[in-house]
Amino acid sequence: MKDIKLTNQISLINKKFKKKEFYHYLKTSNLSLVIPKIKNKYIVVSQKRIPINKINYEFPSGIVEKKETTLQSAYKELREETGYRSRSKLSKIITFYTEPGRLTTKITGYYTEDLIKISKPEQGIRIHLFNQRDIFKLILNQKFNNSSHIAMFFYLITGLKNYKL
Repeated sequence: MKDIKLTNQISLINKKFKKKEFYHYLKTSNLSLVIPKIKNKYIVVSQKRIPINKINYEFPSGIVEKKETTLQSAYKELREETGYRSRSKLSKIITFYTEPGRLTTKITGYYTEDLIKISKPEQGIRIHLFNQRDIFKLILNQKFNNSSHIAMFFYLITGLKNYKL
């Protein structure tokens, strides 16, 4: 196995797969995501995403730093990206792998309706309030493109969060 460090948080792994073949994947940081809701509107952020070269709509999200829990990261991202703070503990939605065929990244989602505005969002990020139907339209018009965010949203709104096996 060969581990090629690309940055502090990303490594390219070349792992022997068969006799003369290698399997390549990225070892990456885990992520946190928050789906914040005020009354019947969700707080969505938009910012330019360099890999797709366009403005993307998504929920507040970010890298879970070393020595930080997913919950701590979620509170931080909510505050930094939206300027809001949750007055109560964030409710965990689910944790899943974002792309298990090529990435080691897990994303953990949280939800809150108990918000207070405390500051402005970080530079380069715009805040939007959308109802569920508006978010569906953004998804269908390929403006809300992050599959992990879409999956987390559908997991939350369909009630799967409360489903018991």
